[in-house]
Amino acid sequence: MAGQGAGKVLGTNLRARRDEQGISLSELARRSGIAKGTLSQLESGAGNPTIETVFSLSNALGVPVSSLLNEPPPSDLVLVRSTDLDVLSGDAVDLRMLRRLENPGALLEIYDQQIRPGTVQHSDGHPGTEHHVILTGRLRITAQGRPQELGPGDYLAFRANTVHEYEALDGLVRSVLLLEYPPDVHPSAIDCVHPV
Repeated sequence: MAGQGAGKVLGTNLRARRDEQGISLSELARRSGIAKGTLSQLESGAGNPTIETVFSLSNALGVPVSSLLNEPPPSDLVLVRSTDLDVLSGDAVDLRMLRRLENPGALLEIYDQQIRPGTVQHSDGHPGTEHHVILTGRLRITAQGRPQELGPGDYLAFRANTVHEYEALDGLVRSVLLLEYPPDVHPSAIDCVHPV
């Protein structure tokens, strides 16, 4: 999300997705469980959205997270420097979206993910399949009602539409998260709404 900050990009894309679907702020508040005033602030580019907020909006609108957070790449050569990316933080997880890959019949989002120790990150579920590759540390992911402990080099994939949790076991965990969306999740084009 280099260029605009995460809040500005989210605000621009959130308003565009809402307009495309013809839903009011009140209806989005009802669907997402986020206060109308908070949504208004987010659309204006104010505030610091959390992971939980962005995933709630993604679910409420039925669009991939990247449809809310991603700026279109300026060329065929894309270099992403982690220092240029805004961090989307939750209770225990920090995410930086590295890239959105869109091909016919497929949409993938690639994230640099850090899981902080001392608390559990909870997700109520969202569309798609999560693919995790652990780079450093030990991570417990509970998905489909089963806890799995992962270490460096381990890989885990699961359908993310049900409750799942992440917990760092021995200090900070670094991993790569790839979100794969099913063909029936149709991302909206964001080229036409950026920038405002």
